[in-house]
Amino acid sequence: MIHVSAYSRPVTSNSSAGVHVPVIVGPTGIGKSQLAFELALEVGGEIVVADSRQVYQMLDIATNKPSAEQRRRVRYHMIDFVDPAASFNAREYISGAEAAIADIAARGLVPIIEGGTMLYVDAVSDGFSLTGVPPNPALRAELNKMGVGELSEMLLAIDPDPGVDLQNPVRVVRAIEVLQSAGPPLRRLRKRTAPAWTPFRVGLTADLQVIDRSLEDRSRRQVERGLVAETESALKAGVPSTAPVLTGIGYAEALAYICGDISLDQLPVAMAQSNRQYARRQLRWWRRDARVRWFAATEHAPVPANAILNYLKESGFEPNLG
Repeated sequence: MIHVSAYSRPVTSNSSAGVHVPVIVGPTGIGKSQLAFELALEVGGEIVVADSRQVYQMLDIATNKPSAEQRRRVRYHMIDFVDPAASFNAREYISGAEAAIADIAARGLVPIIEGGTMLYVDAVSDGFSLTGVPPNPALRAELNKMGVGELSEMLLAIDPDPGVDLQNPVRVVRAIEVLQSAGPPLRRLRKRTAPAWTPFRVGLTADLQVIDRSLEDRSRRQVERGLVAETESALKAGVPSTAPVLTGIGYAEALAYICGDISLDQLPVAMAQSNRQYARRQLRWWRRDARVRWFAATEHAPVPANAILNYLKESGFEPNLG
């Protein structure tokens, strides 16, 4: 099944030249989405989501898509346009996100990037152009039978320095797929061309205990909101259990429950554990980037948008005047 592009109308390549773009990063469950929403209201912006799961239609709960109220008040880009039975890669994301940023800027508004998928954020902000090697279903079927440790060993045997998260099986499988088609090194296949716009990177963080409690609460609420029913509906609609969106945190655990591998009581616990591991990978990833300005949130005091806006202005941020 083929997904449609989020952007079909043309935008000029220089629409975003000189535009200042806030880029909100941080671990899952920290409040990035709420901050981006509040910031968009403050500066007259629209949000370009950098999330490899929110691009998919139908599945909303565990992908943590913005609420109906948020989407009524602020326009969001790069969500809800890919058939959940299809695949979607970073190259496609970059193409769509660049078009979205140019479109927003051309209308005199402020693009705001918000996301948790590390590769997507870095690729669009740093101007990486990733190779367009098409999917290889037969190879993927074989690789998906392997554990993450075995996959990582296989990747490192092909390319000792691939530059991908070795704990993420989806990324490792894709890297192997690309390398088998195009040859190593993988870093050669990423050409850096700085974007025409200027990114202002802002990171949200908190004590690990605060993050963990937030993820436990969110996992429980997602189950209460009908995560299992949503997963079952997707399966009944023909989305295979091996589809990328259903391998994500929340749906993978829901599938384990549906298959009888865990109990309903264990479901939110398993989700929270997976989220904790992912949050720590995100923190490690972005803390390597000295360009990120970090703001600490507490359990009862999330970082307000005005504090971020003050920092952005002090750093030279200027709203797009069209």
